[in-house]
Amino acid sequence: MNRLLASRPVERPWGCEQLPAPFVAPAGTRIGEIWFEPPAEIEQLLVKYIFTSQALSVQVHPSDAQALGGRGKEECWLVTSAEPGARLGIGFIEPLGAEAMRAAALDGTIEDLLEWHPAAPGDFFYIPAGTVHAIGAGIGLIEVQQNCDITYRLYDYGRPRELHLDAGIAVAQGLPQDPALRRHLPATGSVPLVEGPHFRLERIDGAPDAAALARYDGPVLVLPLGGEMTVGAQVARPGDCALAASLAEVAAATGIHWLAAQPCA
Repeated sequence: MNRLLASRPVERPWGCEQLPAPFVAPAGTRIGEIWFEPPAEIEQLLVKYIFTSQALSVQVHPSDAQALGGRGKEECWLVTSAEPGARLGIGFIEPLGAEAMRAAALDGTIEDLLEWHPAAPGDFFYIPAGTVHAIGAGIGLIEVQQNCDITYRLYDYGRPRELHLDAGIAVAQGLPQDPALRRHLPATGSVPLVEGPHFRLERIDGAPDAAALARYDGPVLVLPLGGEMTVGAQVARPGDCALAASLAEVAAATGIHWLAAQPCA
């Protein structure tokens, strides 16, 4: 079962012509995302890298209950790189009603109503469904999310793409983000990041300890953040995403950081 997942580059108008190693953008393309194909053993989760040269749209995702019988989309971000002045918009500065949100989306002032956070490597944010958000230019990040691609765009900086005001405003929460859902990771040590409702995620330093082995029972996704590690007999490096039969199959030296992700039962 232990193996590296296949990846595929996804072109986006806000993507980059030059990507950090080990990724390479084909000549003449603007790659905004690197998707890892979800394995059958963990099809509930999608893991991707995102790289931005321009701001993404102001957008929102539905919950499971709002996804018309399908799966909703909750996600989280770990910033891996950020240019000076790079920022992330998450939730609103003040509560905002539906009609005010619609008006702000139509005239473009919705961008000014978001709460913007300076971005730096090691910043972590959890984005519940219904949270209006935007990723600014000059950012690289890892996104772990429910495996759903329903995105409702509320504002797109005049780019000629479809907006989804009715659907987006119907699921949007016009509220600030809970400060407990964001943090900056310490330079060392293992750090639990998400524990439900849809998935669990942890930044692990070196070999998993007994507590991590107990939490992550069964197949788990592994993303190296720095340095080589092994998943069974497979070597995994930064830029890879591996499927491990269990966390006991993963070995890494102290000081090698990696992410473990698994859906909640």
